[in-house]
Amino acid sequence: MTHTVHPTAIVDEGAQIGEGTHIWHWVHVCGGAKIGERCSLGQNVFVGNKVTIGNNVKIQNNVSVYDNVTLEDDVFCGPSMVFTNVYNPRSAVSRKDEYRNTLIKRGATLGANCTIVCGVSIGEYAFVGAGAVINRDVKPYALMAGVPAKQIGWMSQNGERLELPVTGEAQATCASTGQKYTLKGNEVNLLEE
Repeated sequence: MTHTVHPTAIVDEGAQIGEGTHIWHWVHVCGGAKIGERCSLGQNVFVGNKVTIGNNVKIQNNVSVYDNVTLEDDVFCGPSMVFTNVYNPRSAVSRKDEYRNTLIKRGATLGANCTIVCGVSIGEYAFVGAGAVINRDVKPYALMAGVPAKQIGWMSQNGERLELPVTGEAQATCASTGQKYTLKGNEVNLLEE
């Protein structure tokens, strides 16, 4: 098996693309990009030179993944969501040496039209709601919504909302998998069986 590139897509020489990855209509992948296995890059996606994308990542239509963004395995980027890499851009001021790193950790979901301000880290299996603006780090399993985004709950690895308060001590079970989670203070962990 090899990767698939639609005839309208541009993949610059040097780009690394994993087995089973599909690159669809009008995508541009720059030559320094590293893309893992079994990924899907939807219509009109841009991937910069200094970008690393893990395995099984889904990037929906109209998303630009700019330099200094890292997406770990199993990340989902919803339609038209936005990454940035300069915190205070000005057209007349070159700030290419000031790019801030953005890290989206394993299993996180970034909802449609959300914005990720550069320099943040999104924790494992976090869930950013549609239209939210993330301007600070997000904890693993956190459910974020609003402008600017605030934590409104917790999500399971399977993407189900957990019946837990935002802080405190409690346990909850994922409705679809039966996996158990524990909340201590303001951190959620999966209970290993």
